[in-house]
Amino acid sequence: MIRINNQDEYQHYYTQALNEPNEFWSEVASSFTWRKPWTSVSTGDFENLDIKWFNGAELNITENCLDRHLKTQPHKTAIIFEPNNPDSATRTFTYKELHTEVCRAANMLKQQNVKKGDVVCFYMSMIPELLIGVLACARIGAVHSVVFGGFSSKALSDRINDCKAKVLITNDSGFRGTKEVLLKNICDKALETSPSISTVIIKKHSGSPVNLKSNRDFWWDELTNKITSSDCLPEVMQAEDPLFILYTSGSTGKPKGLLHTTAGYMVFAQYSFENVFQMKSDNDIFWCTADIGWITGHSYITYGPLLAGVTQVMFEGVPNWPDAGRFWQTIDKHKVTHFYTAPTAIRALEACDINLVKKQNLSSLKVLGSVGEPINVEAWDWYNKNVGHKNCPIVDTWWQTETGGIMISPLAGITNTIPCFAMSPLPGVQLKLMDAQGQVVEENGVEGNLVITAPWPSIARTIYGDHNRYKDVYFSDYKGTYFTGDGAKRDDNGFYRIIGRVDDVMNVSGHRIGTAEVEDALNQHPQVVESAVVGYPHNIKGQGIYAYIICLNKCEGEALKTELLDTVTQQIGAFAKPDKIQVVSGLPKTRSGKIMRRILRKVANNDTSDLGDTSTLLNPEIVEEVMKRNTL
Repeated sequence: MIRINNQDEYQHYYTQALNEPNEFWSEVASSFTWRKPWTSVSTGDFENLDIKWFNGAELNITENCLDRHLKTQPHKTAIIFEPNNPDSATRTFTYKELHTEVCRAANMLKQQNVKKGDVVCFYMSMIPELLIGVLACARIGAVHSVVFGGFSSKALSDRINDCKAKVLITNDSGFRGTKEVLLKNICDKALETSPSISTVIIKKHSGSPVNLKSNRDFWWDELTNKITSSDCLPEVMQAEDPLFILYTSGSTGKPKGLLHTTAGYMVFAQYSFENVFQMKSDNDIFWCTADIGWITGHSYITYGPLLAGVTQVMFEGVPNWPDAGRFWQTIDKHKVTHFYTAPTAIRALEACDINLVKKQNLSSLKVLGSVGEPINVEAWDWYNKNVGHKNCPIVDTWWQTETGGIMISPLAGITNTIPCFAMSPLPGVQLKLMDAQGQVVEENGVEGNLVITAPWPSIARTIYGDHNRYKDVYFSDYKGTYFTGDGAKRDDNGFYRIIGRVDDVMNVSGHRIGTAEVEDALNQHPQVVESAVVGYPHNIKGQGIYAYIICLNKCEGEALKTELLDTVTQQIGAFAKPDKIQVVSGLPKTRSGKIMRRILRKVANNDTSDLGDTSTLLNPEIVEEVMKRNTL
């Protein structure tokens, strides 16, 4: 495994990966446990899309997450489970204990006739059995497909039907603050239209009553209690065997089931985790606040930290219960050193009482991370000052479900950081910016569409069941490249700042303006908690700017509008001033915290006859308020 320790080493490995990619990736992969070595490091390109990494190799990813650590650190804590209620007992698992639980769950799945290649769907809250179950699937060669335990029954059914899952694993219900989510009831509704599921396994968590269907529904604990062996020989997997299917929303059409394969994903997950976060002490403790239902929870909870053999926190709760100090209290309680969360959470907590942060001892922190969307300057500064006390480098990471792992990021303590800049690609990641005419923009100090010009190990191999859609979505815009769908700035020194989805880049009177830039400016106003900006048709400018804002207090009137426009003028320029500003109590967001901009665009365009799929919204009720279009 290559561990980058300073800027000179970064430059060395970046150059090596560019000029000698097979040698570079061979060295990265050298430290893993392989049953059989590869015959080729990589084959395929973005023309034929028959991409393979470490082809010919045989392995099992759980041997690398668990078994190899048993030889050196069996009693090291792998998982610290922090439950929803802070007064409930914390559960911990050593690597040896986690290995035992995974093997028992794997044997349980085999008793339920789950075989290599079968798809197992998970619809659970963030409890240890979710992670254990996912690893158990990987142990026996089953393909896991995790659906976030906040999706509707229809969304769950759609995903089950798309991947033709055989088994569904859930828990009776889950907790999110004071809310109890009746997961099994939602599953029952979903299964009315999902005939492929033959078995449902339920982990008892809340104790709430559930309906059991005879010969279909079984309790997790009753099944595992019948397992006498605490060992399960890992299934030998080919490098390109499927590992998981994970669904992500498309701008149009049904959700896309991204298929990730075994060896390349494994190698990149550990490589990116170790180099971005730079966990160097045996006492370091990692905490990623994501849910395993999203790619962040796959790569940087389920796999990356365990591959690296570190200790991590797994969190069931929400950041604002029992109060908005829960994150900071948990960091203090478990002496977290490396903390990875989303700008949405940072902005929400930024608006709360600062004393909730100050009352906790955050001196254990060494590294802060940001993931999920571009972070704005105000949130970055608040995070840096109040959480990191200006002593913790912030790794502002850019990547996607499709990429499988972090692609652009500072390396903690190695890369000099610039607020809101993802900075530089990891060695082995080759980036270009393209202009609107499809030409590569070579110079610095420019904006363009971000593309990746060569395959990397953890790229999703296809959209499950629809390879033509995979080609059309990612490889048709710029021939021979993977189009990320994001726009980016490259500054005079060659550092990257992600400015949002390309369809979130507005062209106002010939000026290309990133929505994130305008949002960042609006968020500088002391009364603005959060904002979202979209373009809409304008008779003179081509596109005008429509801004939605959430205020700390009741905000209305011309005075506020004037102040907001002045703020944008000061931050960017008069050409970036919003034409319309609407005060709202909330923004439509997916359950992973991303703003559903396509809905906001339709409202701004006065085109609300078909808002598309809103099943992924956390707060669908907010759409009615937004549609009233009451602007300042």
